[in-house]
Amino acid sequence: MISLPAIPPLDVDAPQAALARQARLTKPAGALGKLEALSVRLAAMTGRIDWLPTRRAVVVCAGDHGVAAQGVSAYPQAVTQQMVMNFLRGGAAVNVLARQMGARVTIVDAGVAADFEPHPNLIRAKIAPGTADMTLGPAMTLEQADAAVQLGQDVLGAEIERGLDILVVGEMGIGNTTSASAIIAAITDIDASQVTGRGTGIDYAQHAHKVRIVNQALRSNYPARDNTLAKVGGFEIGVMAGLMLCAAAARVPILVDGLICTAAAMIAAQFQPQVVDYMVAAHRSIEPGHGIALSLLGLAPLLEFDMRLGEGTGALLALPIVEAAMRTLQEMSTFDDAGVSGPV
Repeated sequence: MISLPAIPPLDVDAPQAALARQARLTKPAGALGKLEALSVRLAAMTGRIDWLPTRRAVVVCAGDHGVAAQGVSAYPQAVTQQMVMNFLRGGAAVNVLARQMGARVTIVDAGVAADFEPHPNLIRAKIAPGTADMTLGPAMTLEQADAAVQLGQDVLGAEIERGLDILVVGEMGIGNTTSASAIIAAITDIDASQVTGRGTGIDYAQHAHKVRIVNQALRSNYPARDNTLAKVGGFEIGVMAGLMLCAAAARVPILVDGLICTAAAMIAAQFQPQVVDYMVAAHRSIEPGHGIALSLLGLAPLLEFDMRLGEGTGALLALPIVEAAMRTLQEMSTFDDAGVSGPV
């Protein structure tokens, strides 16, 4: 049985202090809209109104999926390995945005069907070279599912030791939108056709096939709502869930990315529901299941850019908004400080 960290309740005093300061800033009440509400949420997570997302990390978790053999992706499975190499060379979208946002990048090989040479930014912790085909039975054993979640906790613990104020979670794995769709369908009990999207850009016929594959996986693993990670998940999804659980335990806000990351958030919430208190939904992707999953978690997205890349790209784009929420709270003058007349 996996050991789960204790997640503290949200702080009570800091959000009250944030609300009181918001009421004294040189602006009409509520004029910064959702930015004000975000600053209050972040104060509750961190227990501080002087917190800033200065030390930033994006952890990209990679793993292959046995269900890829069913032809659910527009790309071959070898792309998982090739993209990990691209991450390590600094040439992927996540690298470009991480450099712009001042975030370090760590890659975790949780289950890629290939081996890698040592690299300073790569954690080689393969649980297995890809999951089993979930249309034929469980994607992994219960022991492997626990190992994936524990790996995520271990990785995040090391990131905290390096210094961490905010966590961006990303992923890579051919076939993982199929796994994520199955997770969302299993947990929400919503038909697979409503939560399964086009992933890497498959056509109409391929999409219909993908929906059939998700349904087949759910039938083969009924009831998939129990032990969902083991039955229809992925190694990288389990690691992401572990990252989130450990971050919440340390009061580190979590920027949730797209469909796969949100599916991982649902898995984390199966272990400990209070983990959601420490999540900020960075964006809503074009994948239909993403909005459904966010609604179930009670998370409102900051951005809607019709993205569907993953890697943590959408979450990285939200970092300036998070910083803006806290800087306006901290650095704006109050009416008294500025000698500005308040409302009559």
